Amino acid sequence: MTATIGQGTSRTGAGGSTRHLHFELRLPHPVDKVWAAVATPGGLPDWLAAADVFEPRLGGAVTLRWLNGGEDATHSGHVTAWDPDVVAEYTIDLHGRCRFHLEPDGKPGTTLRFTNEFDGDDALRLDCLAGWHDHFELLAQALEGRPADWSTWTPARWQELRAAYETATPAAPR
Repeated sequence: MTATIGQGTSRTGAGGSTRHLHFELRLPHPVDKVWAAVATPGGLPDWLAAADVFEPRLGGAVTLRWLNGGEDATHSGHVTAWDPDVVAEYTIDLHGRCRFHLEPDGKPGTTLRFTNEFDGDDALRLDCLAGWHDHFELLAQALEGRPADWSTWTPARWQELRAAYETATPAAPR
């Protein structure tokens, strides 16, 4: 089994500005390994961001520092749901609510269902779809023992994904 990263989907909330993004990943790794990647300060830098502050409990503080560039790359918030090996949810100032829900999927697979809710316009929706997709590709590589080399990261893959999402995913109404 190899990692499968489905195309992200989105919908817009009733008020028109809240965006709901969804991804489903099938990963050929046990839940505990995927959990370590998405819910520990040691695993997050391999594919997403450095966890400068990370309190693994409901209400715990979280400060994530994106390693793929940008001057305003540090964002803070709190753990808003926490059920070890099942749900890790962080609500942070830039990215809103980010929920990782893990389910066993065969041996030794895991299905990761990801939801991101934030306020923003359609351009931000497309940016985030491309960004999360890019990061989930990096997650699959990190789980295979190839963590991201942030010194060589470029926005080329993100730009390719952004263009693809622009043509493929119009904003769906609630």
